[in-house]
Amino acid sequence: MFKKGQKAYSIFRGKCPKCHEGDFFEYPFTFHPQKITKLHKNCSHCGLKYMIEPSFFYGAMYVNYALTVALSVIVFIIAKFFLNLSMLGSFASIFGALILFAPLNLRLARILWINMFVRYRNNQEK
Repeated sequence: MFKKGQKAYSIFRGKCPKCHEGDFFEYPFTFHPQKITKLHKNCSHCGLKYMIEPSFFYGAMYVNYALTVALSVIVFIIAKFFLNLSMLGSFASIFGALILFAPLNLRLARILWINMFVRYRNNQEK
């Protein structure tokens, strides 16, 4: 679906943003709280240091906030207008969705953040 060289390939496959070969996260997708956002220190293929500077991923909090707001709006619209839930039911469904999607949002925010700053370079480019 996505090809190497596209940002979406790195984002949805959890690969290094520079070479699209090495894994970004230490563990595959999990709900274990201590393993959700564990990153490798460097790419196993190209050696890219993932923590570009101290506290680099603090900026991912803003990306996570945007993802959370978007998810909340989508769930509210579906719950209120398509499922005809009450206001309390709509907010309960938002709360449930946010809890369920929290691990995915955290991982997605981090990989989106680093992909904003690192571009793909194939083997021919130096």
